[in-house]
Amino acid sequence: MCTPGRRSGSSPDSSPRGRTGSPHGRATPPSRMRRVVPSPRPHSVLEVPVVRELLAGGTLVICAGGGGVPVVRDHATGRLRGAEAVVDKDLIAALLAEQLDADALLILTDVTHVFAHYGKRHPRPLLDVGPGELRDLDLPEGSMRPKAEAAAQFVERTGGLAGIGPLDNALGILRGTTGTLVRPRPVRSGYPAA
Repeated sequence: MCTPGRRSGSSPDSSPRGRTGSPHGRATPPSRMRRVVPSPRPHSVLEVPVVRELLAGGTLVICAGGGGVPVVRDHATGRLRGAEAVVDKDLIAALLAEQLDADALLILTDVTHVFAHYGKRHPRPLLDVGPGELRDLDLPEGSMRPKAEAAAQFVERTGGLAGIGPLDNALGILRGTTGTLVRPRPVRSGYPAA
């Protein structure tokens, strides 16, 4: 967790402290003067037993929003303490789905599909891919890359189905009419017919 990788918090004001960075020696990027903190890969979700019990009782559970609160266990005492870090919301969703033995993981976003050749002249929507194909794509680090990694991780660890697609059509993703499905082995070519 030593390498900073994510911007955290709002930009400081124009006060002398804001212009010079953090008074605690934390890294701040010069362009926006915001702290940069590590974004470690999550290892477990502590609340899984409670979430499982709530789900069994028919409760709609909303958890790990914004990635959750990162904690680390103190080696000397065994106690948990907060960590200055940002947990990626997509990776924690994949881990939570895995720990809950979910049949599928849906990552709902503002795009219809994951696109091959994103940002290029002729991007192509992917319909059905395997985890390896998804990881091989050149995707933006701060937006689609973590979603792709989370979907690939879930499929590899569980053998289940993952989907990435539009927030307003989760059922369509599961049915394969929109979004990108990620399976252990793709059923058909990843590109739609022209």
